[in-house]
Formats: sequence, C-alpha cells, structure tokens
Amino acid sequence: MWIVAAVLTMFCFGINNLIFKATTGKGMSKVHMQFFFYLIAFLLMCGYGVIKGFAPFNLLTIVLGAIIGILNANGNIQMTKAFEKGPASLTSPIISTYTVIPILSAALIFHEHITLIQWIGIVVMLGSAAVIQYKPGSAGNINYMPWMYRILLSILCFGVLGVLMKTSSHLQIDSINTLVCMYGGGAIYLIIQSLVTREKWLRSEVKFGSVIGCFSVVGYSSYFFSLDTGIASIVFPIVSLSCLVVVLGSVLLYKEKIKAYQIIGILTAITGIVLTKI
Repeated sequence: MWIVAAVLTMFCFGINNLIFKATTGKGMSKVHMQFFFYLIAFLLMCGYGVIKGFAPFNLLTIVLGAIIGILNANGNIQMTKAFEKGPASLTSPIISTYTVIPILSAALIFHEHITLIQWIGIVVMLGSAAVIQYKPGSAGNINYMPWMYRILLSILCFGVLGVLMKTSSHLQIDSINTLVCMYGGGAIYLIIQSLVTREKWLRSEVKFGSVIGCFSVVGYSSYFFSLDTGIASIVFPIVSLSCLVVVLGSVLLYKEKIKAYQIIGILTAITGIVLTKI
C-alpha cells in the first residue's frame, strides 16, 4: 500500500509542476501562487484536524514542520529562478538528484536495509528521471554561475526537506500536526517574501494557487503515509519520477513530441519501481 501512496505522491507533485510550467511567462508571481496554495492547504489540514482530532502539539513539531514548509517553498522559488538562468530540460534532471541526500540518510542514519536488487531499482529510477527530462543540444544560453547557484540551493532545500520528513516519521510525530505546521510556517515565510519583493497581486494567482494547494495536501499526506509504513530509500526515488507526469502532460496538452529515449526512460522507470518491490 505504501508503494501506491508513493506513486500517488508522484502524480500529485507532477501535476503541480505541470501547473507551474503552464503558468510560466504569464506574469504570475510564483511566490504569490505558492502563498495561496500554502494558505488553502493550511485551512484544509486544519479542518481535517478538527474533524479527526489533533495530537498534542509541542515545540519540536512546530519548529520541524515550519522548517519543512520553508525549505519546500524556498526550494520551489530557487528552482523557478534556475529556469530563468538556464534550460528547464537540464535544470530539472540536475535538481532531481537531490533524492540522493535523503536516500543516503535513510540508509546511513536510519539504518534501513536495502537489497542489491532494490539498489539497482533505485539507480534505474534516478537515471530514468534524468533521461526523461533531458534534451540534447539544450546546453546553450546558460548564465552558468547564477544558474548553478540556484540549482545548488534548490538541491540543498529539497534534500534536507526529505531528511527532515523521514526524521518526523522516525520520531512518530503525527503527520497532520506536521502538515499544519508545514503549511502555516511556509505561508508566513512566503508573505514575508512578498513584502520584500513587492510584486503585484493577481486574481489568477488565487485560482491556480488553490488548485495546487489541494493537490499538495493529497500529495504530502500520501508522502508521510508512505514514509511511515514503507522504505524511505525506495519512496524518495519514486517521488522523483514526478517528471513522468510533466512529460506526458506536455505531450497531451501542448502536443509536444516524445522522443524515443524518453519512452525508454519511462519504461526503465517502471522497471525500477518493479525491482524495488522484489
């Protein structure tokens, strides 16, 4: 069941990334869109928590959840800024390597046992994520130093975020409490970012941000469930395959042609998931 939850997370994150891609160049602030998706997600999780009942909050839960929310928000901001400095087809697969950080932490810090077959599946999935998004000949027009700086910041944010999520599950902190603190802390961080940047607020940001917030709640709830009940070292690379949704969505919505090597990447990604189940 945790594999299904990880795949559901992959789809939710992929749909959100596809929405971010669709809104690129339309004058909408990524900070504002994220603020609205954090706000909507915060309200949804609070409502769910009131119905189901909250576990007792403590300082560790509040701080850990808020840091996770801030890291996720800042990771997305740095990623979108990296898109402005270099081609997305190179930026995305490089950033997806952040998965190595939580995978190694799960194996080294939390002592998860991973078989050789599962390691092969993990490597195959990581390689597939890079292959699916890569486009030959897209290395031109890169403002290299600023581009790499944004990429490294994004990798660091997403990598540490994964480690902290696994830590939260390891400490058996209630996922509802963590998500409430995550979305609340992230929303506060983003409103501060908005005050600093002074970007114009648009009504369309509310619409798209709300949709992203709904998918985010489902995605992160499934994420925590898969980390609580499954093997984190396998969950993380599955989630990194959210690029599958972006690629397939681009084919269906924008009539982009899928390359032969991308088809191979998709097939090997599925093979990788199968191998991690053996």
